[in-house]
Amino acid sequence: MALSNPTAEQHIEQCQGLVRSLALGVHRKLPPGIELDDLIAYGQVGLVEAARHFDPNRGGRFSTYAYYRIRGAIYDGLAKMSWFSRADQDRVRRERMSAEVLREDGEAAVPADQVDPAASMRWFRDVTRALAVVYLSTRTETEEDQTAGCACLEDRSAPAAPFVAMTREIVRKLHSLIEALPAEASALIRATYFEGLTLQEAGARLGISKSWASRLHAKTLQRLARALRSDEVAE
Repeated sequence: MALSNPTAEQHIEQCQGLVRSLALGVHRKLPPGIELDDLIAYGQVGLVEAARHFDPNRGGRFSTYAYYRIRGAIYDGLAKMSWFSRADQDRVRRERMSAEVLREDGEAAVPADQVDPAASMRWFRDVTRALAVVYLSTRTETEEDQTAGCACLEDRSAPAAPFVAMTREIVRKLHSLIEALPAEASALIRATYFEGLTLQEAGARLGISKSWASRLHAKTLQRLARALRSDEVAE
């Protein structure tokens, strides 16, 4: 994994502990049979990518920049394992796309010493809405049924049925909005959320670079979040 840039090599060496820590955190949530070493190897891919693309002139620490690339690479690797259960696959896809949202946002962020309180609130609002769209886009009918069943068993007085019905309605609305997107954006979202492709794989299918696919993904999530809010269903 040696790189021609000495600084990049130093970053890789210094962040070995971060790779292992993130791999361990993900490993604890997974079913038995998945090797920790495999997750570490996936994380190393993300670390090398981060070292190659990090621009110190933008400000910020390399470890912060690398965090979501490492985590995203681990989930990208997991997504290629075909023997997961459907529920595990859905969870991996959700974690992978959430990591992508946070990675893209982190790389586009204004340096901390230039951010005012109003900008911080806008950042929190936009990221929260984007993550909500990720969550809703990866919900499945099976998960809705399990949620309803668990809620009824834990607290029979809880309004589980109305909540599940409302969530399903929001998901149906979201799917309609996805279908109404411009062709390229719609195809990207369907490929990543419904077919389980990584952004790199989806971008290759569409003939666009991974960086452009990542920017299009972030822009489209915000568009979907605004559309849901305008219909008074997201709040």
